[in-house]
Amino acid sequence: MTPAEHTAIAGRSLILYDGVCGLCNRLVRLLIRIDRAGQLRFAPLESSLGIEILSRFPSAPTELEGIVLIANAVTPHETLHRRSDAILEALRRLHSPYPTFAILLHLAPKFLREWVYGLIARNRYRLFEKFDTCPIPTEAQRSRILGM
Repeated sequence: MTPAEHTAIAGRSLILYDGVCGLCNRLVRLLIRIDRAGQLRFAPLESSLGIEILSRFPSAPTELEGIVLIANAVTPHETLHRRSDAILEALRRLHSPYPTFAILLHLAPKFLREWVYGLIARNRYRLFEKFDTCPIPTEAQRSRILGM
């Protein structure tokens, strides 16, 4: 991790995503657009930054599975959220009305949220395109998408 990357993510929420997944890339671009406060940072799971961050967690996924959110990144209080929990955590960190959506989605039983997440994750390359490499972020996105 470079000093600039460390500074960019310290104490923030870092979302690690499958960089070659069309759905994941669209989700990242949507989150950048609606995160007016700039609280979220992003990096592909397969990037050196993503691999380094995940190596800090024994419970981290061993394969690309879509989305992981690290809350309070690179601090003693950092926590890892996976799959549907990562989506809920991302929504909680946005401005209104998105935290309300997180509360409503949290009312659904976790097994149901995970089943829906798994269904989408298993079919994401079929439903959305799969890139050969991670798409290059625009100039405006470069301060938020790291590890590229």
